[in-house]
Amino acid sequence: MVRTMRGIFSSLILLGAIVAGGPAFSQATAVGQHRDWGTYSYQSDSGKVCYVMSVPKAKEPASLDHGDIFFFVSQKPGQNVAFEPQFIAAYDLQEGSKVTVTVGGKSFTMFTQGKSAWLENAAEEPQLLAAMKAGTDMKIAAKSGRGNDTGYTFSLLGLTAALESIQSCK
Repeated sequence: MVRTMRGIFSSLILLGAIVAGGPAFSQATAVGQHRDWGTYSYQSDSGKVCYVMSVPKAKEPASLDHGDIFFFVSQKPGQNVAFEPQFIAAYDLQEGSKVTVTVGGKSFTMFTQGKSAWLENAAEEPQLLAAMKAGTDMKIAAKSGRGNDTGYTFSLLGLTAALESIQSCK
C-alpha cells in the first residue's frame, strides 16, 4: 500500500504539473540538457524534487494520437525516494493492465494507475536503471483505456549524465 500511495502521490504532482501547468511545473527550473534527457528541479512542501525526463523518439501505432508521453526518473530526498522510474501517458492506461519496459534483453513489469505506471517490484529499480545506463534505447509497451496496444521507443543517450546531475539533489 505504501508503494501504491507513494506512486499515486508522485503521479499527481508530476501529472498535475505537466498537464495543468500547475505550480510545481511552472516553477520547475531546467537544470540542464544531456543529449535526449532533460534535468529539472522544483521545491515541494516536502523539500526539493529533482528529475530527469525524456520523450519517445517513436510512437506506435502511428495512426493514433498519443498526446504527450514521458519517462521520468525522480529524486525526492525529503520523501526518501531515490531514482524512481515512472512512465506517464497523456491518456488513461487500461485498468489493471501492465506496462512492459524492455532494455536490451531485459524486461520489467510496471503496474498502472490512471495515466502512470511504476515498477511492480520496487526492488528492481536499481536493475532497471543499470540496464538503462548500459542501453541505447528503451521500449515501452502499454494498453490504453480504449484497449489500444501502444508502443514507445525512448533514446537512452545522455541518461547517465542526466542522472549524475541530480545525484546530489537536496
